[in-house]
Amino acid sequence: MTLSVAIQMDPIETIDIAGDSTFVLALEAQARGHRLWHYLPSDLSFQDGRVMSRARALTVRRQAGDHFTLGAPEALDLGTVDVVLMRQDPPFDMAYITATHLLEHIHPHTLVVNDPAEVRNAPEKLFVCRWPDLMPPTLISRDPEAIRAFRAEHRDIIVKPLFGNGGAGVFHLKPDDENLGAVLEMFGAASREPVMVQRYLPDIRQGDKRIILVDGEPLGAINRVPPDGEARSNMHVGGQPLATTLTDRDREICAAIGPELRERGLVFVGIDVIGACLTEINVTSPTGLQEIANFGGPRLEIAIWEAIDRRLAAR
Repeated sequence: MTLSVAIQMDPIETIDIAGDSTFVLALEAQARGHRLWHYLPSDLSFQDGRVMSRARALTVRRQAGDHFTLGAPEALDLGTVDVVLMRQDPPFDMAYITATHLLEHIHPHTLVVNDPAEVRNAPEKLFVCRWPDLMPPTLISRDPEAIRAFRAEHRDIIVKPLFGNGGAGVFHLKPDDENLGAVLEMFGAASREPVMVQRYLPDIRQGDKRIILVDGEPLGAINRVPPDGEARSNMHVGGQPLATTLTDRDREICAAIGPELRERGLVFVGIDVIGACLTEINVTSPTGLQEIANFGGPRLEIAIWEAIDRRLAAR
């Protein structure tokens, strides 16, 4: 079945085709004969009950420096397409939240992946708190006294912004580090949001495992090992991707959260596991598809499109 697919994403000219997950989702859609459209979140409009975008017809190819062709801009009624892939990167700010509200007007008549209302209701660092028994000791607060008490109990801690992404603003404060006050002042000056504070997990030195779940089922994983002198494992700050397999604990975690992910319409999810602990559930624009395939794993973009097909057929 040929589908019309609109991809809401960041500028396609800025992506790294060697690692971008949206790119391989688009390649697979095109290989299946689907018609593609590209638009930016800022191109969304709502008028007279219709969700419109200033979109361009899109073709993609794996050719560095020449990986896409865009047609002329035209008004596209998103209520007339079959699938919208919501794939813009965070930050998870009010612009992101507004986009979920607009797309909710067309879903599920137009299948939005992931479900926009559930994306809005599942910010990565808050949604994971539904499973406290799977997490490291965690505090979410703006109260300096509560944060200092947490540190007094756990001593070695991580402090990070609640709605940050990509490892930005993540601080590892060792027991003798005197910068907690300055860090809290910095966060307080930047926003009114609480911060997330967690007990530091020494297992991070062995890696931060990204596991991809498709419709609630774990189908592949990649390990990301931080470089020396760095507490973050994100690959854009030097984290080294390595092949990995799922442990019994990984499968236990996935079995605990998978049914709810599937029920919520969260088709493509990436979770982060350090040692035996679940640390984040990424539902906005998860990554890792190409890294998993590069280390001999399955091409999970195929599984994602098969899951989309199943949902369309059931609808």
